[in-house]
Amino acid sequence: MPTYFSPGIYVEEVPSGARPIGPVGTSTAAFVGLAPNRTARVNEAVAVNSWSEFLRLYADGDNLESTPLARAVFGFLDNGGTRCWVVNVGEGGQLTGTGGKRGGLQLLEAIDEINILAAPGYHDPVSHEALISTAERLRTMVAICDPPPEVEDISRLTRVATPPRSSGKPAEGTPKPDDDPPGGDRPRQSDFATYYFPWIRVRDPLSGDLVLTPPSGHVAGIWARTDALRGVHKAPANEPVRGAVDLAYRVTRPEHDVLNPKGVNVIRFFAGEGIRLWGARTLAAEASEWRYLNVRRLSIAIEQAIAGGTRWMVFEPNDYTLWRSIRRDIGAFLTRVWRDGALLGRTPEEAFFVKCDEETNPANVRDAGMVVAHIGIAVVKPAEFVVFKLSQWAGGTETETIGG
Repeated sequence: MPTYFSPGIYVEEVPSGARPIGPVGTSTAAFVGLAPNRTARVNEAVAVNSWSEFLRLYADGDNLESTPLARAVFGFLDNGGTRCWVVNVGEGGQLTGTGGKRGGLQLLEAIDEINILAAPGYHDPVSHEALISTAERLRTMVAICDPPPEVEDISRLTRVATPPRSSGKPAEGTPKPDDDPPGGDRPRQSDFATYYFPWIRVRDPLSGDLVLTPPSGHVAGIWARTDALRGVHKAPANEPVRGAVDLAYRVTRPEHDVLNPKGVNVIRFFAGEGIRLWGARTLAAEASEWRYLNVRRLSIAIEQAIAGGTRWMVFEPNDYTLWRSIRRDIGAFLTRVWRDGALLGRTPEEAFFVKCDEETNPANVRDAGMVVAHIGIAVVKPAEFVVFKLSQWAGGTETETIGG
């Protein structure tokens, strides 16, 4: 209690006890690959915030050969991305370290802000597995897997590839194996990975030539752009691919009907509209609740925000006061998420629930040093299929929208 020595009116500021949970970033990408300057910052994770900064760090010199990594960073920034981390694996480098040393993807594990992961120029089964395993282990990011540059049989994209015994090499400057991996070209099922097809034709930012490049960098930029304009709950699809002038393969509607159920996100050309992303699925199973990309990414963002915003509760007395604080703080955060349009429901009560009481925290749970809260959310899913029924009547044509 403060001590007062003379009569009068005293004003004290009393903390409310509320600790607001703020949103987290969702648009920071990480690219691992071969830089134009093969010897620049090898196996270092470096933050890049502009194209000029990338050139200064990784393309300082004359007669530098462009790489998928360089085109991916340019495509990311050109399509709306603002910040990314870059790891140059160097000539002949691998996506993971060797000899007990951390390298490649492993360098990104200590960087909390990364939400999008890609390895432009690596499209073999071993590289896909390295990307997916990293994303699944960390559970804070979604990996973007690139397809092979040339696909003659479209059905290969729907069959899971079998990794060869030897480790993968970069796409450029590496001899092509005699035989394709048995099975197909599709990465395995995963809730934390996506797969886009085909490669896109762009103007190389270094040489000025028109070249084909993997789509992962441009796709990551579109994710970031959609997050900034609409929010992470909006599916990053039906969006133009800035910088793309053509496609390596123009997918037809019947082919798309085969690819989409298998989780292959197709980049399509539409007359009058240009080149657009036309899919927003993960590589999860068709019946999985995580098959929509925006659902997966929103859930990651909510989990990260709650984890960071409730860290103050660690070592607090595990009693009714703490449980009430958990319900209050998480409830207030999810109410803001609902108001942003990310959760489905006419009221907050329909959109989410937070339960933390003596039922979720019986004596044996408290004795183990744990506090348990059950949180449920109703995530808005994309209208992937919009169906119109047309019928004739005496006055003309009647159109009825029945949803998707």
